[in-house]
Formats: sequence, C-alpha cells, structure tokens
Amino acid sequence: MSDAALQLKDIHKGFDVGDGHLDVLAGANLDVAHGEIVAMVGPSGSGKSTLLHIAGLLDTADRGEVVIDDEACSGLSDRRRTTIRRSTVGFVYQFHNLLPEFTALENVMFPQLVAGASRSAANDKAASLLDRMGLAGRLEHQPSQLSGGEQQRVAIARALANDPQVLLADEPTGNLDEGTADMVFGELLRVAREDGVAALIATHNTALADRMDRRIVLHGGIIEAG
Repeated sequence: MSDAALQLKDIHKGFDVGDGHLDVLAGANLDVAHGEIVAMVGPSGSGKSTLLHIAGLLDTADRGEVVIDDEACSGLSDRRRTTIRRSTVGFVYQFHNLLPEFTALENVMFPQLVAGASRSAANDKAASLLDRMGLAGRLEHQPSQLSGGEQQRVAIARALANDPQVLLADEPTGNLDEGTADMVFGELLRVAREDGVAALIATHNTALADRMDRRIVLHGGIIEAG
C-alpha cells in the first residue's frame, strides 16, 4: 500500500485547436501523501485546472494513470469513477457553485444524500462541518444572504462532507479580497490538516502557497519542484 492518497503517473492531455493540436500536459507526475497539503502554481494557461479535473476524475487523460487511495482509475467504468468522486474526492472551485435555492445546511447535506446517507445523519454532519468553519449561526441562510467568504467556507464544508481522502481546490480564494482570502484559506488548511486529507491546491497567491507543506510548479506540461 502506498503512502500517497493521490498519484499522477505520466499524465498527458492535449486539445485540438483550429487546425492544430495543443499539448497541455506532457508527462506530469505527482504523489500527494495523506495529510499533505501541496500548492500548485504556474501561469494562466499552464494546465492547472486541466490537471485538477483529471486528478478528480472529472476528465480523462490521453495517456497516463491516476491512482486514488491505491485504486488505478484509468480503466474503471463511469459508474465506479462516479462513486470514487462522491466518496473519496472533494473539489473546491474558485466560484463556489452553491445551489442558490438551498440553505447553507442543505448545500452541505446534498452530496451526503446523493451518496446514500440518511437525512438525519446528513443534517448532523453538515451542521458539524459548518460549525467547524465558523458558520454555526448561518445554517439557514441561502447563498445570496452570505458574504463571499461565507459562501466559500460553505463550499469547503460541502467538499469535505463525504470524508474525502483527497481534496482538490482550483484557486479557492481567487475571487476574494486579501483579508477574506487569508481567513478562508486558514480555515481550509486547518480542517484539511485536522482530517488528514491529501490536498492539492492551485493558486496564484504566493503568500498562500508559502503556508502549504510544499510547492510544485506546472510548466511546459510537466511538474517541477517549486
């Protein structure tokens, strides 16, 4: 059994653009251990979002292997990939993507209900996670009634709702002002470390990257030490 919760092995991905072909990832390799928080930096267009989508089984590589919690994923059925996404991977986006008609509590309950949890268990878990994110007094508020920082903390709680082994975040504070970003990111780090989650976080913010366990750079389609 590997110490790594997430392994990316020789990941290649390209896209047809007009009459040509653009290679975005050209042999990216990475291991992220349980309880490790890794910053991924690189210029816009370097493939950070593409790599995260492949790592989270939201997209497939042209070549290479994604291993999540010791399970190789390239040859799995769509149903099994969906099960892994629901139970083993949490994803936080730059734009929180909360369901606008649901309360904060219901947004965090939703992925648990989809995964088969009872409504009572999902309610208790959602309330506990939101309390850990400092939102105990905002459970019944809809996203439009929350600040940007509060919405992103709800999104982080939602990503952690099914106790993932792997947390992937794509510029999770990129849409927030500096002070709010620092607070939200601190909460993300605290909860991820407390839960022993393997986290890979794409960011342009070098100050936030410095607070993680290590930094990698995505450059020329490959991963280099930061």
